[in-house]
Amino acid sequence: MADSPVRMRAEIAALPAYRQGRQAVADGYKLSSNENPFGPLAEIVEAMGRAEVNRYPDATGPALREKLGRRFGVTGQQVHLAAGSVALLSQFLLAVCEPGSEVVYAWRSFEAYPGLVTVAGATSVQVPLAAGAVHDLDAMAAAITDRTRAVIVCSPNNPTGPIVGAAAFARFMDQVPADLLVLLDEAYVEFVRDAGAVDGAALIGRWPNLVILRTFSKAWGLAGLRLGYAIGAEHLLDAARAVAIPLSVTGQAQLAGAVALDHEELLLARVADIVETRGRLVAGLRELGFDVPEAQGNFVWLPLGDGAAAADEVFHAHGVVVRAFPGEGVRISIGEQESVARVLEAAAAL
Repeated sequence: MADSPVRMRAEIAALPAYRQGRQAVADGYKLSSNENPFGPLAEIVEAMGRAEVNRYPDATGPALREKLGRRFGVTGQQVHLAAGSVALLSQFLLAVCEPGSEVVYAWRSFEAYPGLVTVAGATSVQVPLAAGAVHDLDAMAAAITDRTRAVIVCSPNNPTGPIVGAAAFARFMDQVPADLLVLLDEAYVEFVRDAGAVDGAALIGRWPNLVILRTFSKAWGLAGLRLGYAIGAEHLLDAARAVAIPLSVTGQAQLAGAVALDHEELLLARVADIVETRGRLVAGLRELGFDVPEAQGNFVWLPLGDGAAAADEVFHAHGVVVRAFPGEGVRISIGEQESVARVLEAAAAL
């Protein structure tokens, strides 16, 4: 008897699985995943070696949560850990969404948002970016209805690069219903140099419905360990903790995050190096005639439209792996200083 097909949710069956961009090329540069080009500190590697991998980690990571709490002036209960900021997004959406509900976010933005919303059983409401590839917060506020359960604001915006302004965000929050969850996704906040940018750390406690999402993956160079954290009201974090997969933050990640915080000055000096490299790359691309939006993350965006797929092939032929979004553009991560010349060489060939 032939096997009968397993019945699945129709929206999940239609949802494409997440696929990474191209991986590294020989004698080239992998600039497709917004990774930190610097290797881990020896102290972090040593800390990871102390983890008892034959034992389960502490489920809630109290030591690291307390350390983060002291850094941001909150209690450990106002900090929640997860396996990267994408896991945090998933948890909060699962906690507030139900069939028929909606989630509002800007588009184009982080490519995981649509899938996470679908998995949570909700519907995406995508608000087009305004000129300059920035969030249109007025349009996002207007898109909120009684079906809206969450709003996601990404600053700086991945993959386009611009920030959300602090004043504009404050006006936006004053328009948002108090019972609506707002997730401020700040995965790249350490790379921001725009003094007018929103800074979630300065907003803690101002709006009880606001949760700040950050990660150790980018600036802190721990992408392979999957470690992110949320800061917000305890009852909101408890809801995320309730739907989280238990023990998903490894002991190695918890130890590495704690040591990274102890070496913040050195790690942020590396971030400054990446920012300087970003400036050289942006200047070079603009000299070539490319329309590069204001880059405030560890990546730059080339809005190439229908030329994105062809550009991907040109970069790959020059030994540069980028992240192409067919029909929209190409995102290029900031890598080693030496990568700038190769990227500009490929860009010139376009």
